[in-house]
Amino acid sequence: MPTDQPSAQKFSEDNHSQADIGIVCALPMEIKPFMNRCDRVRSYTGGNFKFRGGVYDNIRIAVAESGTGFHNARRATQALVDAHSPKWILSCGYSGALIPEMKTGNIVVANNIVDTHGQHFLVEHGMADNRKHGLYVDKTVTSDEMIRHVKDKKALAEKTGAVAVDMESLAVAQIAKETGTKFLSVRVISDDLSKDLPPEILSIMGENNQVRIGAALTSVWKRPGSVKDLWYLR
Repeated sequence: MPTDQPSAQKFSEDNHSQADIGIVCALPMEIKPFMNRCDRVRSYTGGNFKFRGGVYDNIRIAVAESGTGFHNARRATQALVDAHSPKWILSCGYSGALIPEMKTGNIVVANNIVDTHGQHFLVEHGMADNRKHGLYVDKTVTSDEMIRHVKDKKALAEKTGAVAVDMESLAVAQIAKETGTKFLSVRVISDDLSKDLPPEILSIMGENNQVRIGAALTSVWKRPGSVKDLWYLR
């Protein structure tokens, strides 16, 4: 892997300008395992976003790490389209389960994405459920904030009919539609309905999605039991 940090122009030239697939994720940890399987990985920083590119099985991949939230995801997706004109855009990363049968590690592919403000986006791809093997093809909801509590997740499911929640997919879908790019939302369940997320999760993430070590240590100092909770989430 190169040690230099190429410019956006050099990155595009190395990948023939156009990517086959563009991926938008909020957190570096959400994409790192996949990038480790790619060849010729390069990275650069553009604006407030980290971009990565590589080749997987002769498929050119471009990745934008957006940061959490709707606004960041829209901006990062537009920047990805402008730089690399991908044929497909995928919203990938973690998602919270909203139904009790969905477990950590299950995969959810959205066929309809809604939010809490009445917006919705139909995703036509023809994929089918295989819940026996942990694949859910169903409605998801994009939330304005992290949903930590089981009771709030259940209320959100009742209100929207969604099976999982994230904070970015609708934003990515909207830019894909505006730019005429094919779209999928593919998410892995990171937290099920068995327990609330620890409150420390809200304080340890920095503005650029880097774990704030000082905040994490403070959390452990104030509540030693948070070690177990944070390790479970990790």
